[in-house]
Amino acid sequence: MKDQHPPLRCFQDCHNRELFQDDGLQTVTSSDQKRVEESICEVIHAHLKDHRMPRPILLREQHIIYLTDGLQHLSESYETLDASRPWLCFWLLHSLDLLLQPVAPDLASDVCKFISKCQSPTGGFAGGPGQQAHLAPTYAAVNALCVIGTQEAYDVIDREKLLDFLYSLRQKDGSFQMHAGGEVDVRSIYCAASVASLTNIITPDLFEGTCDWVARCQSWEGGMGGVPGLEAHGGYTFCALAALVILEGQQRLNIRALLRWACSRQMRFEGGFQGRCNKLVDGCYSFWQAGILHLIHQILLQAGDPAVGVKGWMFEQRALQEYLLFCCQCPDGGLLDKPGKLRDFYHTSYCLSGLSMAQHFSCASPPRENILGGEENRLQARTHPVYNVNPEKVARALAHFNTLPLHER
Repeated sequence: MKDQHPPLRCFQDCHNRELFQDDGLQTVTSSDQKRVEESICEVIHAHLKDHRMPRPILLREQHIIYLTDGLQHLSESYETLDASRPWLCFWLLHSLDLLLQPVAPDLASDVCKFISKCQSPTGGFAGGPGQQAHLAPTYAAVNALCVIGTQEAYDVIDREKLLDFLYSLRQKDGSFQMHAGGEVDVRSIYCAASVASLTNIITPDLFEGTCDWVARCQSWEGGMGGVPGLEAHGGYTFCALAALVILEGQQRLNIRALLRWACSRQMRFEGGFQGRCNKLVDGCYSFWQAGILHLIHQILLQAGDPAVGVKGWMFEQRALQEYLLFCCQCPDGGLLDKPGKLRDFYHTSYCLSGLSMAQHFSCASPPRENILGGEENRLQARTHPVYNVNPEKVARALAHFNTLPLHER
């Protein structure tokens, strides 16, 4: 469904009725919420000065320049992200892919060579050359190589040592450490399940007991905490649900309670998502929370639940697009958390991933589109709701690695 220029939600008079009311009891939380809403109103009024009914525009070229420059200077600066350089590779490559901007073959080859230097002799990938192997950059490195999708990229991954690395982090209860001697939470399980499934190294006992451990992380709110007993959180909830989908253990959850929690995280005024109850909107949760709702939709649809619609996701897709396009774009390229924040590659990647999900509904035949602002704002058809990689790149990686033998221990 193409945009027919209906009235924009954030410019309607009734929208003012959605502003936060503190009922006369001011707190730090309520003051912060009001400041965010005021900053969004300033953005809206600035657009109204130039256009009576402005149309949102994706600053595609500015974003491409920002991202390409970051990829070309990957080995320079970024001192604060020295232990996250495979993440930089993934965020940059995935964002360019969503923007339908191909990466030059020589540059892609350079990235493969750099990621290979981050691979530990004992298996897995580190945040940078010579650093300790860690599940988070391992996930990012495998995803980045799958985005590139060449034989050179696939050949970087030492599958046998990767499997040894995963076994070394596995705990008796089915959980995983993030690194040797490191913390245990659902992020590590998702990273392990993701790379193991993409590279075809899942063995019968690698994830024994894992689904039960993850299911215990569902809180009384309906969402998932990082470990059993903690507050529900959008990032942890996505990791938990996506891991269970990979391991075919989603039936262990109370899906209706999870749906209720996830739907409640879209902010009624801003249109974007918050990560937890009583927290502020943040552009990155455009993917984490929309991804959760995407997965829940598919789970309920497969179960034949009559309440599931076939016209759109169970969140307000246009409202999310308005927030991202009006409030989260830096004029010089890159996307950000919320008005007043600085751009960065992390938020650029996850804001674009969320925008892609909001534009495309894949559970209809044929798939439905809801592209706010017109065709010039179109992103990649969608991002994979489990891996957050172009679905065609996921299929290509699975086809490649599934032809390779599985070396069980």
